[in-house]
Order: sequence, then structure tokens, then C-alpha cells
Amino acid sequence: MPQSLLATDGYKFSMAEAGWPLRKETFYYSHRKGGPQVMPLDLDGYIRTLLPVARADDYAFLAQHDYEMGVGFKAAIQRTDRLTVRAIPRGALFFPREPILTLTGPSALVSWLEPLLLQLNFRIQVATQALQDREALSRALATVTCEEEKRIALETLDQVGVKALPIRVDSEGYLQRVRAQVKELVDIVEDPSRIFEVGLRAATCLEQHELALRACKEAGVQRTSNVEGARVLGMTPVGTMGHEHVQRYGSDDAAFRAMHERRPQRSSYLLDTYDTLTSGIPAAYKLISEEPQGGDSIRFDSGNKKLQYLYAVTRARDMGIHPVLILEDGLDAQMTREFEELRRQVGWEPTEQFYGYGGHIVARTMTSPLTRDRVAAIYKLSCSGATAVMKFGNELAEGKQSIPGTPVLFRRRTGSGPLGLVGQAGEPTPQGYLPLMEAPPEMPSLMGTEGLTPEQQRIGYTATTQALVDSLTRRHFPQGR
Repeated sequence: MPQSLLATDGYKFSMAEAGWPLRKETFYYSHRKGGPQVMPLDLDGYIRTLLPVARADDYAFLAQHDYEMGVGFKAAIQRTDRLTVRAIPRGALFFPREPILTLTGPSALVSWLEPLLLQLNFRIQVATQALQDREALSRALATVTCEEEKRIALETLDQVGVKALPIRVDSEGYLQRVRAQVKELVDIVEDPSRIFEVGLRAATCLEQHELALRACKEAGVQRTSNVEGARVLGMTPVGTMGHEHVQRYGSDDAAFRAMHERRPQRSSYLLDTYDTLTSGIPAAYKLISEEPQGGDSIRFDSGNKKLQYLYAVTRARDMGIHPVLILEDGLDAQMTREFEELRRQVGWEPTEQFYGYGGHIVARTMTSPLTRDRVAAIYKLSCSGATAVMKFGNELAEGKQSIPGTPVLFRRRTGSGPLGLVGQAGEPTPQGYLPLMEAPPEMPSLMGTEGLTPEQQRIGYTATTQALVDSLTRRHFPQGR
């Protein structure tokens, strides 16, 4: 069934207004880890069930919370007929870092889908576990958080031809665990207004995330990235910028200025799309110094955040500015204690340091191990207009560099070479490979993956894709990385 327009993260709306909502863009979906996995459903049909339907009161709610949307966004969201889906077929095997789905269409529409699409990882994990180890799956699904999560699990088992398992729903237990988790965080920072929730992408479904938000609200946290959840529960939607916004503009400075100059609200500058220390912080501080009383913030994401934090504080004092500091990405209670101690050591005010939590609140409180973090599911912008783009970040060792262009996946059938080869849409099929995204559907199976080593599962790039990577790397890092 169609989704509410508000069933996404708040920053999707701010980025659309500071970007080009009607521009043709491509995003791709992948898992960074998790070994061989299987696709249990027809992705094209599944995606059609996620598309939004906008109502007048949706736009009224957005405007009430500083997300007043323009005609470009409103037109883009309706252009579902311009959506192109390239996906591996039902039953196909895939491996870590392979792009198994690309979506091309109006920027605002393909971007809007991210949180709901990332919840696909739960279905994939259920299907894969069902075919690998039924006993392990029985333990993983013995107790789930809500009726929707149970329905998804049973639906997925049916799709892969595995007999249904007994599954118990314990929503109250989940609520209690989330409340306890959030209460611990509130006790550490001593003020619930210093915390906001960003876990929609870590949830298995919308019902589960609404439960988590109820627990957050009961513990005093009032802000969330989930705009529909905010409307239902009387909370405040938040969010300004993600990596895709910076990728669109091709530079931190241009992206930060677009957000600052196209929206009257305070901005939060995400630092690590290219490099936090050499690009993100200098660009953000240059803009903040032009209007030091504007209340803008900087947001740390990947890499050594303690080093980045200390550098940011030192540099801010040298420049005579005082940005708000925001910490996200993998935060837990212990890290929060450490950053609170750092804040006290450097003399930063509590009202100028905030924390966002996603998986720590939403997923680590689940009894099932089948979480987004287990497979590191991602959805990344890879082409904006006619320009291929990449996210680099500060954690190359963990494989967080994204794939540019309009990636498609080839699977080796004969000869030697990587099992998976990432090419570009329209590129001739390499010898010995077949285009996996054009293969007919088959019954899901993991046959043939037994004993494959990580090296054997590695992906490769065609010459065309590698040329794009090399060109973008030289552009953003002319001195080398």
C-alpha cells in the first residue's frame, strides 16, 4: 500500500529544498558485509509498494516544522512513472559490497525512499538464515518486537519455501528495553533535550520504530528524524544534511552554502563526505565565521571522532567562533560518557553539544541479531544529473568508499576473475560474465556458496567503473589520499 509522504527522515525535505528536486539522480543499495546472501522477492514490485502519496495536511505539517516544500519537490514526488529500477532478480545470490539495486528518477523521489528501502535488510537476512540454518533462525525469531515484524518474517519464509516458525510478539518487553536504554543516556547527559533519535533506518519496519519512539518520548526525548512518527506522537521532526547533499554539489563549501543560503533555518554541516579535517571543518568554519551568531552546528560522522572533536574545538577558539557540536554514528552509552568528559575538559557548554542515536536505541534493544548493522546495509547517491559522484569519508579501511555512476552487476559464469564485477548501465557484458540484473528469477537458494573464502567473494570493477573511481579520486584528492 502507498506510504505517507512523512514516512521518511526529516533531512530528506531540507536537502530537497537546498538541492534540485527534479534532477535525474541514481542511488544504489548494497550490504557491506554478511557473506553470501539471497534476494527473496521481486524488488521492482516491492519498491512500488513503498512509493509515497502526498496529502495537503502532510505539507501543512512540514511547513509547521520549518520544512515548507516548494513546487519542485511536490512535482518530483508525483513523478513515479519516471522511476527506473535495475535490480537482481528474485532468488539471486549476492555478496558484500555488490550493488544489488539501483534507482534512477527525480532526485526528491529516489532520495525519499532511503529509510524504507534500508529496512529491506531484515527480509534478506531472514531469507538467508532460513536457507542456511533453520535452528539459528528459530532462535533469532523466537521473539520479535511487533506484529508487523512477525508478518514480514512469515511472509519472507513463505517466499523462500521454508515452513513457518513459531514467533512470539513482545512489544512491551521491547518498549521497556528502549526506555531503559534512553534513560541511561539521559542520565549521562543530564538533559533529554540534548538528545535526538535517528533510528528509522535501523528499524525492521515502521511499527517497530513507532514503538521505539513511544519509549523515547516516555524517557523525555522529544525530537526524531522520523517525520511521520513525530506527527503521530506529537514529537518534533529534525534533520538538515546527509552525504548525498554534499555529493550533489561536489564540494563541502558549495554544499554548505547552498543549505545556509536556501533555507532560513539553522544548518548542521556534515563534515566527512570527503575528509573531515582537510575539507569539512575548514569549509564549515569559513561559513560560520561569516555569521558567527547564526547558531549553526557541525556534525561528526566517520573516522576518529575524538581527534576530530579536539581539532574542531581548538580551531574554533583560534577563529573566535563557537559552533554547536553534534555527535552521531555508532554512539553508545560509553562513548557518550567519553564525549561528555571531553566536553568538560575543553570547557564546552552542555547547551552547545548534542547527541543523535539510531541503532543503539532501536536495534540493540531487539532480541533478534538480524539488524541493519549486522550486514551494514547502505543506500548511496552515485550519479547526480550526468555527473558520477562518490562518498569517500574517513574510514577507507572499513570499505565505506561508495561506488560512482549507474552501477550494474555482472556475475562470472566461466573463466577466472572476481565472482562479481561492477560495471555501468549500458556497458557491454564482459567476456565470461552475465548481467545479473537481467537474469530470470529463480527459487532462492544458497547452493554453491559453501566454503567460499572472503577473497573468492570479492568484487571487482570493470575498466569503465574503475576509470570513474580514479577520476573522482584525483578530483577531490589531487595530492593523493
